[in-house]
Amino acid sequence: MYQIVKQLLDAGVSRQNILHLNFFDDRLHDLRHDRLGQVLEAYFTLYPEKKHTEKIYCFFDEIQVVSGWESFVDRLMRLENSDVYITGSSAQLLSREIATQMRGRSLSLELFPFSLREFLYAREVSGDGPFSAKKRLMIQKAFETYTETGGFPEVVRLDRRLRIKIHQEYFNAIVFRDLVERHDIAHPRAVQDLAHWLANHIGSLYTINSLTGYLKSLGHKAPKSAVSEYLEWFEDAYLFFTVRIFDASLARAHANPKKVYCVDHALVRSVGTGILVNSGHLLENMVFCALRRVTSDIFYYRTRRGREVDFIVGRQGRSHVLIQVCESMADPLTRKREITALAEAMRERGDTRGVIVTRQEDASFPVDAGRIEVVPAWRFLLDVAEFV
Repeated sequence: MYQIVKQLLDAGVSRQNILHLNFFDDRLHDLRHDRLGQVLEAYFTLYPEKKHTEKIYCFFDEIQVVSGWESFVDRLMRLENSDVYITGSSAQLLSREIATQMRGRSLSLELFPFSLREFLYAREVSGDGPFSAKKRLMIQKAFETYTETGGFPEVVRLDRRLRIKIHQEYFNAIVFRDLVERHDIAHPRAVQDLAHWLANHIGSLYTINSLTGYLKSLGHKAPKSAVSEYLEWFEDAYLFFTVRIFDASLARAHANPKKVYCVDHALVRSVGTGILVNSGHLLENMVFCALRRVTSDIFYYRTRRGREVDFIVGRQGRSHVLIQVCESMADPLTRKREITALAEAMRERGDTRGVIVTRQEDASFPVDAGRIEVVPAWRFLLDVAEFV
């Protein structure tokens, strides 16, 4: 919001035409939906000459804490010459609910933790080419730091112990506020145990049956329908994301195992046991998050011979792209496995281009179906839109 305000000011909009309120401010605690009109009355009392003559820009932060805000914003948009920007916690305000409440007159924007490019910007390192030897070394060093710290802005410059503590607070707040409280879950321990299982199995396959059986083994009586709802609510809260198999049949896509990813790779490191999640899984999670910022059309692919490709990604107006993630291709067996699966998928789909994201390698070579690019992770994360 502050960035948008700055853009307006830089474009010549008067400060008097910008109204910003944070409804978490305790001085606004007594506002109710039938008193929100006092906000406009107070503003136009200060600047009566602007009513119906000049456009005003309203920024309402955490508006979900005021019940009945929808009718107020709707009236403001209908009767006043205004642009309205609102933010809301996913605990009480989902993007699809905003679209319904505002009758299709809204545009929802998703905010994720820092991308690598944003992380570099925060550390005053340019992510734009051309990449000289010195700049490449600086970016690679920052990338290693990004791998450790993740993208949540608050923790970027903190020491490891405090960063882990804050990550764990985030995790617990999402689980209990965005799921348990929002959906009035009677057995919160089952949700908490499921969340930790998912954090420990990032990039792994799961089925509803396997998750239900796991919770049952811990003594929870959660039916399959409840587990399915929990997973959907995790995605609504932007904590975990599910990736289905690429299949023309929606029934088959739902019947096959799915893969799980987290909104931030370092959050996984802070809340997981560290036993089942290795650096390869975290790299795969980083690639997923970079792709998710660009599109939600993300699947995994399985060839007719059962070989798996980590991602097949599509964007509107573009063909799908096959992407494999591998920590390193130095081991000949690993190299053969990754290339064979990707080349086989390219051949089945008739694609002429495939991408393998590694931590450091950079190469390009032909295969029967076309060409495979081997890209270092830092360059893929910086220019993900170019690859998909």
